[in-house]
Amino acid sequence: MPTEPYRRRQPENSVLYRVLQAHLEQFVARTRDRTSGACLPGFVIRELRAFLGCGILANGFARVRCSQCRQEQLVAFS
Repeated sequence: MPTEPYRRRQPENSVLYRVLQAHLEQFVARTRDRTSGACLPGFVIRELRAFLGCGILANGFARVRCSQCRQEQLVAFS
């Protein structure tokens, strides 16, 4: 039964990723300043920062090889 080949999702090419990468820290700082230090809940900030690392090859990956055709793929950690 044929299956689709694995394709890395490349989150760094998404609009959401690029917006967060460019503006997350400024957004966190401004929210903190405008709310007298209350800011966003810590878990929200941690999750947004973790999203920026998810699926990026530079942050770690596994090399997977097909035992039949010997083709290799890099699978980014998430």
